[in-house]
Formats: sequence, C-alpha cells, structure tokens
Amino acid sequence: MKRLQIWLCLLGMIPFALLAQRQDELFNTGWKFHRGDVPEAAATSYNDADWQSLVLPHDWSIESPFSEEWASATGYLPGGIGWYRKAFTLPEGFAGKKVFIAFDGVYNNSEVWINGHYLGKRPNGFVAFEYELTPYLNKTGSNTIAVKADHTKFADSRWYTGSGIYRDVHLYAVNPVHIPQWGVMFTATNITARQAKARVQVNVNGPATGAEVRAVLMDAYGNRKGTARQKLVFNNGDSATKADLLFTVPTPALWSPESPSLYTLSVQLLVNGKPTDTWKEEVGIRDIRFTADSGFFLNGKNTKLKGVCIHDDAGVLGVAVPQEVWIRRLALLKAGGCNSIRMSHNPHAAYLYKLCDQMGFLVMEEAFDEWELGKNKWIKGWNKGSPGKDGYHEYFANWAEQDIASMVLRTRNSPSIIMWSIGNEIDYPNDPYSHEVLSTGRNPQIYGKGYLPDHPPAAQLGTLSARLVKAVKQLDTTRPVTAALAGVVMSNTTTYPDNLDLVGYNYQEYRYAEDHAAYPHRIIYGSENGMQLNNWNAVDSNRYISAQYLWTGIDYMGEAGLWPTRSNGAGLVNLGGFAKPEYWFRKSLWSSEPVLYIGSANVSRSNESGNWTHKLAEPVWNKRTADSISVRCFTNCEEVELFVNNRSLGRQQLASATNRILTWNLVYEPGTVTAKGYRQGKQVSSAALQTTGAPAGIKAEVYQHLMIPKQGSLQQIAVSLVDADGHVLYAPGNAITVTVSGSATLKGIENSNLSDTSLYKANSKKVANGPLMVYVKPPEDGSNYTVTFTAEGIPAKTLEL
Repeated sequence: MKRLQIWLCLLGMIPFALLAQRQDELFNTGWKFHRGDVPEAAATSYNDADWQSLVLPHDWSIESPFSEEWASATGYLPGGIGWYRKAFTLPEGFAGKKVFIAFDGVYNNSEVWINGHYLGKRPNGFVAFEYELTPYLNKTGSNTIAVKADHTKFADSRWYTGSGIYRDVHLYAVNPVHIPQWGVMFTATNITARQAKARVQVNVNGPATGAEVRAVLMDAYGNRKGTARQKLVFNNGDSATKADLLFTVPTPALWSPESPSLYTLSVQLLVNGKPTDTWKEEVGIRDIRFTADSGFFLNGKNTKLKGVCIHDDAGVLGVAVPQEVWIRRLALLKAGGCNSIRMSHNPHAAYLYKLCDQMGFLVMEEAFDEWELGKNKWIKGWNKGSPGKDGYHEYFANWAEQDIASMVLRTRNSPSIIMWSIGNEIDYPNDPYSHEVLSTGRNPQIYGKGYLPDHPPAAQLGTLSARLVKAVKQLDTTRPVTAALAGVVMSNTTTYPDNLDLVGYNYQEYRYAEDHAAYPHRIIYGSENGMQLNNWNAVDSNRYISAQYLWTGIDYMGEAGLWPTRSNGAGLVNLGGFAKPEYWFRKSLWSSEPVLYIGSANVSRSNESGNWTHKLAEPVWNKRTADSISVRCFTNCEEVELFVNNRSLGRQQLASATNRILTWNLVYEPGTVTAKGYRQGKQVSSAALQTTGAPAGIKAEVYQHLMIPKQGSLQQIAVSLVDADGHVLYAPGNAITVTVSGSATLKGIENSNLSDTSLYKANSKKVANGPLMVYVKPPEDGSNYTVTFTAEGIPAKTLEL
C-alpha cells in the first residue's frame, strides 16, 4: 500500500512536470493567404474571410504562369507581395510562459505583426528567425498573427528562390527561466576508439536562484553514455548565464557517411530541483581534419569528398519542398557514390541537415552569394542582354553578422557539417570586383574584357572576408571557414585567401599544382566543378586536393537560358528526381559496387566538350534500320561484352577506353542490346536496351523508403507510358492526365522538361524525359483514395491508396 501511495503521488506529479517543460507545436495549419499588398491586413480587425486557406509551407511564385516578362535568373516566374494571417488561441499549457514564433525561412523582406503590434523585419529570405509574442498576447481569447513578404524585386537572385512562407513555422512556449533558441552547443574532442571528451555549453535565460543544468547523452539503443551537471550562478542581477559541462564518452560510435551513428543529447534545466526546461537534439561524434599536403581526414581516415551542389527547389513544388522529396533525392545521390553536399548558396531548410546527419552526408554550409555589392542577375537569358543588380547586398552592411549567426547557431550541432562557407564567387572577375591582373594570364568565367577600372577594387574582398570569418569564429571554432572563389588569380592579390582556413576553387583545376607550390600552407579543394573526367582526375590523382563539388547534383529552377528555357539542366538528376545518363557515369567513378549502364547516341555527337556538358547516352534503342548508331557504356567493371540480338560484338577493356567510356559504333537493327560486365573474368552485372513500340499502357509506381512514414506522407508516384510488351517509353510525347478522388490533393506533375512553360500546376503533362513524377497529398483524415492516370487512346491506370 505504501508503494502504491508513492506511485500515485509520482503519477500525480507527471502532468505538472510536463506542463513545466518547454512546449513546441508545428504552426503550419490554419493560415489565410492573399496575393497583393493589403497594408490594413496587419490589424486584428481586418476581415480575411475571402482569403485563400492553406497549409504551410507555401510558395506562391510556383503557382503562377511562366512568362517572358519576368527574369530568366529566377525561372521566368513572378515575385510580388503576399500576406499571410492566422487566428489562434493559445494551446493548453502555454499560459504563464514566454511564447515565441519561429520561422525557418520567409522569402523575403518579411514583416510580422501580432494582434496589430509590429514585431520586426527580416530581409534575408534564407535564414531562420523568431519573435517573442508574450507581451501582446490575449491569454484566453483569440490572437492574430500577420506576415507580409515583399518579393517585389523579383530578379534579386541568380536562381529561383520562390516567394512566401516556404519553410516550417513553430510556436513554442518556455518558462521565464529557460534555454533560448539554439542555446546548446555540443562538441567532442580527443576522440579515440577508447573514448571521447564531450563538452556541452548551455545558455540560460533567467535569472533564478537554485538553478542547475544537467546533461545526459544516450546512444541509439537507449544506453546512457555520459552525464554531467552544474549549478548556475547569476551575477550582479544578470538576466542570463552559461553552463559548461564536461564528460567522457567511452568507446564512442563514430559518425561517418558509411555509419552515421547518432546520440541523443538531453539537457535539463532545474530550479530548486524541479525541471523547468528540457532541450533534446541528435548529435554525433566525429573527428575532422584538413591538411595542405594530404587533404581531408575523417576519424583519422584520409577521405575524398565526392560532392554535389544543390539548390532549394524541387521543380513543380517550388521551394516549399516536403521532407519526403529530399529523402528520395538524397537516397539516389547516396546510391550514386556521393558522400558530400554543398548547400549552395544559402542556408537550406532545417530538416535537410537532419537528413544529412541521419543518412550520412558531409556538408559544406554556405551563407551568401553576394556581399556589399550586387552581382549580375540575368533577365533575358544567362549572359544575355543587360543584367539587373537587385539582391541581398542592399542589406549586407546592417544584417550580415546577424544572418551568419543564424546560420551557424541553427545547425552547429549537426555532425554532418564540416565547414562554413562565407560566400560563393564573391570574387567573380568584374562582377563586380576588378584588378589589373585580369588583363594578364588565364581568368576563367571573366565578365567583360580584362581589367575594368570603373569597377570596385578587389582589395575590398580582404576587408569584408576578415569581418565574416570573425563573425563565424565567435560562434564556432570547431570547423574551418571557407569560401568558393571564382577568380583565384585576382583574389591572390588580396588578403582574402589568407583569411580563410580552406580555399575553395571554382572551375580552376588547372591552378591546383601551381598554387599548391606557390602557397604551400594553403589548403585547396574543388568547391564547384564541372562534369568532365579530367576535373575528377585532378582530385583523384592529387593527395592534397580533398574534394570535388559537381555543379550540380540536381537540375534546378532559374539560372536559365533564353525563353522558353526556364530551368537549368546541369544536374546528375533531373527535376523529377530521376537519374540522368551523367549520374551513371559519375557512379562508375564514385561507387565501389559493380556499375554498368548502356545508352545510345548519334555517332557524330561527342562528349566532354564543356564544364556542364553531359554524357550522351539515352536509354533508347529506336532508330531506322541500317542507320549508324553509337552504343556507349559507363562502367567500373574491368571489361564489358556487348550483344545485339544475342550476337556478340566482342569485349572491351575499361583500361583502354577513352575518357572511361566504352563505345561500339554499329549499324542499327531492331531488337535487344545487352551488355555484360566482368571482374576477374566473372560476370558481375548486366544491362539491356530494347526496341520499343507505340504507347499501349500506363505504369505507376509509388516510392517507398524506410524513413518515410506510410501514413500521411506526400506520395511520389513515378508514371510511365509502356508499349504492348511493358517496356518503358523514354520520350513518347503523349500527355498523361491525373485525377485524384476524395479529399486527396494533386500537388503537381513534373516531366523534367526544362522548356515546358505550360502552367506548372496543371493536372496534365507530356511525357518528355523518362517517367513523370506525380505528387499527391493524402487526405488529412487518413481515408482511402484513388489516383487515376489517363492518356488518349490508352487504357487508364488507377491506384487505390
């Protein structure tokens, strides 16, 4: 009976203990939206009954028609002004606490009001920020939050940014004595197989007497691997203080791309023995080191960074991309041998770093694409006509340190992040900086001819970079600071490279040996690189070059050519998330598992002609009989044998291939082409192409992944036209229409055609480059629904989900 009384007592305390802790709610539902400026919408009394109801995240630009009147830089889509409003009552348990609203990103120039009170403005559209609501809240009645996003300067970026509240929003409440946003930093040093020294630094807002911080580190199996505690001291009436906790982690499970082991760090704040706040986050233990002579070391192992650059968008979804889509994309890149991601050229959605932590990607995080002066933003096509100059530079002087702090503080506990980049191609020759040296020697990517004396001097790069490096190191000294340099020959005349821990070279492999000799203490790596084989050879054959970051991992909106091309096709993967031929060539370089891919091309068409030129080998075997045709094979097998209709055309050795591409030039005949790959004389892989007939059916496959919940997640459906034998047709040109039943929602159809300027949100698209990707959001109530695919003259296909 005594034990029962104690248990009931403890049970009665649980609700109080839980209510005393931090509460955090995803704040994405129940919003109203209006396109256009409505200044009176900031007032609580404003009637928004006729506004559009929606669930965040939301990108209004992607919902608009493409038009030549807008900018090629941002995908020929408009910007403008949009307003969001949400009425809410405080959730249970929020009363008596400090209440905050946290935005992961609003593009751009956002302004926020609560119950008519102005909270502030954040110009940068890529950074996370928050406001405290407490003084202006109705504790028991209704509250109204209003957000204005001003993207009137639609050509303010060199790529598509979208518009609106395009990332998650959270509402959270904490006690007066609490851990502030991003107030915990975890680091590990002296890492060996036997142990690691862990350090947990905690900011605490108070004040309070009898306060204490406790930290517990748990492994993936729930085992306690380290604990520490420290009493807090608030001096001289200070409203904030810090704790610095140290403990040892025995036999640490080290984080790496091959084994992304994570721990759960729990930090609890207590006042007079009662918990008042708890912070939990996944962290990892890994050792990173860059050297000038030997490149990058992870956990003591010399490692090449096989990286790709990415942008935020996902084609038809714009920049309001659900997490499930990035899981699919990252899984494909991982399967292709990629182990590193460059977050170009801005901080990305918070969940993306968690995915990199969990899936095992080494991350280069990047802050800015321009500093004090604007770069060229092309309006009529890349490098065509007169550029615009709108952009973040207008706010750099007043906001740079605050924005870079947001970047570092938000993700500094992610083990995936191994370097902070303060900028991309700020030194692009003559865009805007110039120097006399540009009239001599070799200067790639130069804008204009030689030195332009009316442009700002390059020396300013040294002053500004020192300022930004200092801002980063005030917050984190455990990772090196870098930047991606486009004009190294010009930057070498300044202090810019010397201010950096690592110096990234964009498209300047030819300078590696010369600069390594001239600057023996400089750590050089490839921060942005083209697809040519010799670009990878410059990494693979040089011990002192640790990385290559391909431009790009995935096709992206904007940075486009002349109308109607509205997207950039530089990626290994297309906008629908399907592998392109270049992906398979890269996998043959980067992956250790057997790789064998075959495709066809016209004999006269060659590869390797430019930085972003992709390998020509489409997965198609349709030609006129007796036409000349080239079969091209990408492999890491020692030799490959090719068969046409079971007739061998002989074996070829990879060691003898030009640029690692095995080629058979032959006369076309319909049927089947088969390749067999061999290692040490044993067949380890095969690939085939078939002659296909007219469209006769529709194939639809729902993507599944262990990290994607089966219920409620966005459905990603690969849809293809097939012939009578079930062979997938690569580019038949037929349109497929998608219809969903019930309260499910069609979110978009992506055909990966970079020049398709039909309305992006239409329910019908032509099959252009392999499968369509169809995105469907299931009903909120979890009920069953159907998705039906139809095409003229072809039997319909229905999925019951």
